[in-house]
Amino acid sequence: MKAGSRVAGMESKNRVAGVEVGDKAGSRTIGSRMERKTGGRKESGRFFAVLCAAVLLFFFMAGCGKQVQTAGDVQDGREAAEAGTETFPAAENSPVAGKKVAYILNMASSEIFRLCADQCVETAEKLGMSCDVYFSGGDDALFQNYIATCAADGYDGLFVSHGGKDYSYTFLQDILETYPDLKIVTFDTQFEDSSGQTQKIKGVTQFFQDDEGLAADLLEYLCGELYPGREQVNLIKVWVGPDYIAAFDRREKGYQEYEESGKIHTLEVIGPVDYGNVTASMYDVMGAALMKYGEGEVDGIWVAYDAYAQGCYQALKESGKDIPLVSADICNMDIRYMLEEGSMWKACACTDFRANGEQGIRILALEMNGDYGDIKDRTTGAPVDYIEMPAALITQDMLKEDSTIGNLHEIAPKQYGAVEYYVTNDWLKECIGY
Repeated sequence: MKAGSRVAGMESKNRVAGVEVGDKAGSRTIGSRMERKTGGRKESGRFFAVLCAAVLLFFFMAGCGKQVQTAGDVQDGREAAEAGTETFPAAENSPVAGKKVAYILNMASSEIFRLCADQCVETAEKLGMSCDVYFSGGDDALFQNYIATCAADGYDGLFVSHGGKDYSYTFLQDILETYPDLKIVTFDTQFEDSSGQTQKIKGVTQFFQDDEGLAADLLEYLCGELYPGREQVNLIKVWVGPDYIAAFDRREKGYQEYEESGKIHTLEVIGPVDYGNVTASMYDVMGAALMKYGEGEVDGIWVAYDAYAQGCYQALKESGKDIPLVSADICNMDIRYMLEEGSMWKACACTDFRANGEQGIRILALEMNGDYGDIKDRTTGAPVDYIEMPAALITQDMLKEDSTIGNLHEIAPKQYGAVEYYVTNDWLKECIGY
């Protein structure tokens, strides 16, 4: 990673978890500024101020240090060794060279989100830009503070992910009214007004996974591959909603199509009771659910999120029941569980999060250069403000012993991370190669 591409937590101003110290203008926290007037103070006052600052810094580091990722946190092992050694000569011809952007995610760090963040940084560097990375750990207030502070600090573009639909529309509109030159791309973020009506924000491109497709691919696999010819498949559904997160609501639409058609019957809907440790919680909840059913009463388990599925799988394994499990999203732990001998975890539906990171920065670059006409629907070729990345189904029999999310493209269906799904134009092709 080049020195010009900062990752939050590695800055010259000693930013720690969103708090900057040592600024000549005073101590600055997210969303506010506090001026320190030093002239005329007694030495005891200065000592007290220094002591307070040290104590505050300690608590910020202890309480928030894991929310903002270091360069080592963001990169995966394969690319970490290459960081800082690669240069991109074509970036000199980029019309967005010198711009400063940020990837701001309203989730905790994970394998797929680190892949996404790493690709954001790499793509930005290929275009001559710097890219900072912020994870809010699912804290909506911190997420909004990161956005507000980056806007105030003069960032040219923000790629923001997983904003809540109850505040994103109003909040981002207010940000853009205050900073009209700022460009924003959103990922997995729905816009709704105070009456619950879906809205758009002019100049903001919304970008999603094909969540309906993720749900449908899993159900088609259950119905078509595992139970061909069965009139109806009986499922335990693991899901939270409605109005929990946008991705789950979108996955629900894909699920409902199969339920309304009569292809599946939902025996019950379960979800975690402890959102601080969803995997452990789902182990307990799934274990209790499985005890209700006799042999052959449950045909499959459909799970909206792989962190839930990990707990479900452990409970299923412990129960000894022969019930196939499928889930949305994927990580290395999922792959390891799927590869276990006798594993009932049969499939994951996912998108390539490296591709998601690159797509987000590409769209942002086009917005910053005013090239909205090149943000096009892949099928129609028409300019759009809404883009989806295609779902891909990864089944147990596709996996190899050395499969990881880092090399999943070697065995995944061709749409997984496929170049033809990226937005592009002549100068993007010159800088990136496609």
